[in-house]
Amino acid sequence: MRLKALVIGGLLSLLAVRAEAAQVQVAVAANFTEPAKEIAALFKRKTGNDVLLSFGASGVFYTQITHGAPFQILLSADEERPKSAVENGFGVAGSRFTYAIGKLVLWSKVIDVTMGDEALKSGAFAKLSIANPKSAPYGAAAIETMKALGVYDKLEPKLVQGTSIGQAFQFVDTKNAEAGFVALSQLYRMKEGTRWVVPARLYAPIRQDAVLLKRAEHDEAAKAFLAFLKGPEARAIVERFGYALP
Repeated sequence: MRLKALVIGGLLSLLAVRAEAAQVQVAVAANFTEPAKEIAALFKRKTGNDVLLSFGASGVFYTQITHGAPFQILLSADEERPKSAVENGFGVAGSRFTYAIGKLVLWSKVIDVTMGDEALKSGAFAKLSIANPKSAPYGAAAIETMKALGVYDKLEPKLVQGTSIGQAFQFVDTKNAEAGFVALSQLYRMKEGTRWVVPARLYAPIRQDAVLLKRAEHDEAAKAFLAFLKGPEARAIVERFGYALP
């Protein structure tokens, strides 16, 4: 009887946890796709709460948020849009923080780009992939890099733009572009091709900020996910994928 009571008690506890489980809707910058998946899965194991992840360009997400998109959290690829969200009443004051600092990489599956500055100056390729610099901070960093090296005017006719860093990566991955600027995190498990980690001095730091959005101001699950993102387990995942930590 005692064993039966323990089993029943355990089942009731499990049902109670499931009944209380919540869903958190998060807009995630495309460069952070894989680490976000790992962090969300770990968060669910620890809390039972589901994290619904949407991936894309930060600028596009910000526009959607200002038009009422049902996101509760924005994990942006920059610090400007989360800051604007707070200033314009879409984000919760005091909730913004930097969760990762991104690194830009020149990558190719066709040509040798290990000496990246020389590869860019030679221009021995027909297409160079970048993310849209207006909506994706990694695209803006790519433009900064080319201008710093004095090759932008020469390479501009060869640029092909992805709507996000995810699409910029796909262009190179499918060899529709011989080379491209991507996020280091996207190459975490990629063994094929050559790469050049762009020196940080060539572009402004890519500080990636998170912010709690107004519609989730009193949502405990959303606030718990942001707290988890600040914690040691999530930070270890972030670092493992090649980001610098704030």
